[in-house]
Amino acid sequence: MRIIGFLEGITLLILVFVAVPLKYYFGNPSLTKMLGPVHGAIFLLFLFNSLSVGVEQGWKFRTTTWKVILACFIPFGTFYIDKTILAKIKVG
Repeated sequence: MRIIGFLEGITLLILVFVAVPLKYYFGNPSLTKMLGPVHGAIFLLFLFNSLSVGVEQGWKFRTTTWKVILACFIPFGTFYIDKTILAKIKVG
């Protein structure tokens, strides 16, 4: 889940700081056409994975799960949530 969150944040960074300027300032939309759907898929994967891990880990929705889900709707929120919640998950 942490890897998916990291990938979601990185793809958003590339979209915002590389692909969108290329599209609007240089008239080259190829990177946004390619990376947009990839980011969208990773976003959805993070969203569904958040619910799955929340159930598996026994997170209380009112205290933890909603924060993780909200993080993927806030730009770069996955980086914050990784440090505050996901880093503390015990695997295995």
